[in-house]
Amino acid sequence: MLLALAVPLTLPLALTACGGAAESAGPQSARAADAKATAAPSPAATSAATSAALPLAGRTIVVDPGHNPGNFRHSTEINEKVDIGTTRKECDTTGTSTNHGYTEAAYTLDVSHRLRDLLKKQGAKVVLVHDAERPYGPCIDERARIGNAARADAVVSVHADGSAAGNRGFHVILPAKVKGGAADTSKIVGPSRTLGEALVTQFARATGSRPANYIGSGTGLDVRDDLGGLNLSTVPKVFIECGNMRDPKDATLFTDAAWRQKAAQGIANGIAAYLKG
Repeated sequence: MLLALAVPLTLPLALTACGGAAESAGPQSARAADAKATAAPSPAATSAATSAALPLAGRTIVVDPGHNPGNFRHSTEINEKVDIGTTRKECDTTGTSTNHGYTEAAYTLDVSHRLRDLLKKQGAKVVLVHDAERPYGPCIDERARIGNAARADAVVSVHADGSAAGNRGFHVILPAKVKGGAADTSKIVGPSRTLGEALVTQFARATGSRPANYIGSGTGLDVRDDLGGLNLSTVPKVFIECGNMRDPKDATLFTDAAWRQKAAQGIANGIAAYLKG
């Protein structure tokens, strides 16, 4: 009899224990789930935060350092003419230099490296047309093809001018509307101008330089139809002549590393302003 009574006496206790544990765990689990849901950001919020931190994420930018330090040693190769659609033109040139021998090719590569780093920090994918890893070039037609193949959102070719002393300031070269052979700029003339205008504004602001006093009538813009890198481009592209290496005052700027950083910042800001619309 005692054994028979033991079962009903203990069974309610066991049931009460299970029921009590279940009632206690339920609200705690719900509260934990609510807290977890509150703490975890939504995909939309994560995407917005990423866009704010990396405003150029998902964008591809091609940076084209004008000329190549090795071009001086390969005059035969760079003088070979290539098809630029409307005519034939030399593969590349040596570029200019300051009166003290600081070359345009050295300047453009330095600024392009700085520009690449600034754009990457904003999340952009950056393609350098060359990094002095090849003996000369690439030729102007290949430079255009690299930007096209990358489907770049923007291409900027970095240069410095070689005009007469007294001619100072920077300017941006825009593609003219041309059509002939492989050249057809009809789709990029408009966006390239918008890119160029953004560069003029931001380059002046970052560097303190003024638009050229010898070309562009003070606008900082020049339109040309004889540059293969522009004629053969199918994506928005401009050249920026950051100043005149043959003018002593501009030359002093080019040889100042701090100013070169400002030049890169101005170009980066111009590209970003263009891409943000």
